[in-house]
Amino acid sequence: MGKLKIVVLYDRVLVDESEEAAADKAPVVRTLDKKEVEEEVAEALVKVGHEPVMYELDGTQKSLLGLARVDCDLVFNLAESFAADDTADFKIAAFLDLVGKKYTGSGTHGLMLAQDKAVAKKIFAFHGIHTPTFAKCYRGRLDFSHDLQFPVIVKPAREDGSIGIEFSAVVSSIRELMERMDWLHTHFDSPVLIEEYIEGREMYVGVLGNDKPEALPVIELDLSKLPEGTPRIAAAEVKWGKGTRAYRDTKSAIATDLPEETVQLLHQTAVAAYQALELRDYGRVDMRLQPDGRVPVIEANPNPWLASRAEFAMAARKSGRTYTQLIEEIVELAVARA
Repeated sequence: MGKLKIVVLYDRVLVDESEEAAADKAPVVRTLDKKEVEEEVAEALVKVGHEPVMYELDGTQKSLLGLARVDCDLVFNLAESFAADDTADFKIAAFLDLVGKKYTGSGTHGLMLAQDKAVAKKIFAFHGIHTPTFAKCYRGRLDFSHDLQFPVIVKPAREDGSIGIEFSAVVSSIRELMERMDWLHTHFDSPVLIEEYIEGREMYVGVLGNDKPEALPVIELDLSKLPEGTPRIAAAEVKWGKGTRAYRDTKSAIATDLPEETVQLLHQTAVAAYQALELRDYGRVDMRLQPDGRVPVIEANPNPWLASRAEFAMAARKSGRTYTQLIEEIVELAVARA
């Protein structure tokens, strides 16, 4: 493959850290430290001989329309939101489709299916992929599940990155459930997913490829050191609560103690979920490893975070790929698609 001009597309989310925001608003949690992921991707592209052009979607129509006028061979799509809307990733992909620009990662269809967790779960069930029992509710309208029992985890149906999922999301009574639903409806104005709480280990499997997707080595988010009585979930406190014990004591690492048959089951399940939602190029599937060996799918993540220190890159390195090789492979997969 020759030299390509590649637009590295990214968005910015400003963090409101004021006491007022902390007291009464849903947390805005996407913050990065050290080198930004778009800078790492651009550096990797330079190393393999491409010409990266940084482009920020700042939430204005001007920035969106300007993107249509940028001459390039490919867009490396790292944008996850538009105008502070975390559910707009599929709209960005749709815009790129409309203006005829080829881009990396999942397309509009895959992004939409993965974003609506209730729809994704119905698709998993159709394909025979185990997923926790659930119900969806929005302002009194209930997609009812008669098998649902406490404890349950209550979370936004259309957010990612643990947004709206704190330790308090796990509830054990009708009163707690109603209070949590009311809080989520107030802060997110979106359907709420009520899902069976699954005890088990938190497992992430990256998937890379299109025609023949490859499952990468299994990553575990070790939640065993959370304080006693704290739900073992990848809550916002775990992912974004810098300076807290929950953030400090939870680490992601290659899972090295799994029997081969368990690894195979995790890999097979991840690839099946990836294909069921029509994801492409790369993605990550989050599962729970239950004590009885079952591996229900919690959710699938199209276009997972590509920072060099994040779980996807960690798994790629374990598979024998450098970070630069991973970025190059994603480019090759996108270019090869019709």
